[in-house]
Amino acid sequence: MIFVTAAAVGAFAAETVMMHNGSWPDLTPSNWIGPKPAPMTGVASVIDGDTIEIRGQRIRFNGIDAPESKQYCDDAKGFENQCGLRSAEALDSFLAASRPVQCAFVTWDRYHRYVGDCRRADGARVAGWMVEHGQALDWPRYSNGAYAPQQAKAKAAKVGLWVGKFDAPWDWRASHGDGAAPSSQPLGIIGRKLVAQSGGLSCEPRRYCSQISSCEDAQWYLHNCAWGRKLDRDGDGAACETLC
Repeated sequence: MIFVTAAAVGAFAAETVMMHNGSWPDLTPSNWIGPKPAPMTGVASVIDGDTIEIRGQRIRFNGIDAPESKQYCDDAKGFENQCGLRSAEALDSFLAASRPVQCAFVTWDRYHRYVGDCRRADGARVAGWMVEHGQALDWPRYSNGAYAPQQAKAKAAKVGLWVGKFDAPWDWRASHGDGAAPSSQPLGIIGRKLVAQSGGLSCEPRRYCSQISSCEDAQWYLHNCAWGRKLDRDGDGAACETLC
């Protein structure tokens, strides 16, 4: 009777948290009650470089971390590129080569995503491929270094992220509060390029004031590109004022 009462109280508390916060509580193996979910198999929609969706269930790859959808990295020449989007596109192409994908359950994360180890239909491990090709990082906090050999190989070959400079995704999230939550739309919905164009101007690659030729162009970048606000360092609504 005591155990039944404790379970009932716990369930009521969880429901109360959800009602007041509008979100799931932090779910971990220690507090998740119920049978272990069965492996999930299906054609995946790519959310970002470390998350897919199968039949409405979000699945986070265990032990790796990929750049966030809004994250930029420097290439070999110092130009910034949408590395988060590139990572997602690389995953999309990899999965398309051998469908469906199958994921074995590991745990639940704090966003109530199913965390799993996933393989393509031909048996290729998804997380290992992403790290080996420089599209994601081994995440020691959760992997215990399982993908360290693949990461060392990618770093030595200077492929993917290792071509230039980048912030580890966990560090990027720590400094971008609005980028901490998981993406809400799959790759096919948010668009594959996210490039704004007008009059020959483009939001990719990202620009610095020293790379912009006119005041008019600077204002266009400011108002049309996600990174444009960085051109307005004093926050007065005018970009690259030395050009104007």
